[in-house]
Amino acid sequence: MSIMVDHEIRQVIESGQLIIEPFVPSLIQPNSYDVRLANKFSWHEANLDVIDPFDAESIQSSVKELTADSIVIKPQEFILAATYEKFSLPCDIVGQLTGKSSLARLGLMVHVTAGFIDAGFSHPPAQITLEIVNVGNRPVRLHALMPIGQMVFTKTSQCELPYHKKNNAKYNGQVAAFHSLYYLNSKPVTLA
Repeated sequence: MSIMVDHEIRQVIESGQLIIEPFVPSLIQPNSYDVRLANKFSWHEANLDVIDPFDAESIQSSVKELTADSIVIKPQEFILAATYEKFSLPCDIVGQLTGKSSLARLGLMVHVTAGFIDAGFSHPPAQITLEIVNVGNRPVRLHALMPIGQMVFTKTSQCELPYHKKNNAKYNGQVAAFHSLYYLNSKPVTLA
């Protein structure tokens, strides 16, 4: 179980085990694959309504969407975006999506907390939703197709139940800037 290097990444792509659509060989790095930004963005318009993760209506209210060649992220602003590439991981490779350090130096956090991609995600291949926030002091313009992050792949033992075969694989086949489906989870039992 180890992080895959360039020739290993290339080999599992060429064998068809790992699917990246579209695959661009020049995006392979020594220990990762650069992912690019899609042109679809989404966010919640600012208001005082509380978002309840178990309430679909509260999650879906005030959602704004934009398709554009670029977008400006203001300081303290949060948006959803997506990778241009679609991924399908086999049952023995997990992914870890991280931001580019050059963008982090501008105050941009590209994949806030959900960077882990389970083995078996996704069948059919799907984009990875990015949770982007500007923690810097100045607005930052992002451009569609710019390298936005890097996917690190780790070879593991083969899992028994890959992501795409789980009953609750709610993001299997997701498309750009996909909002939360947390409300599909079971609500916790009240504490005694």
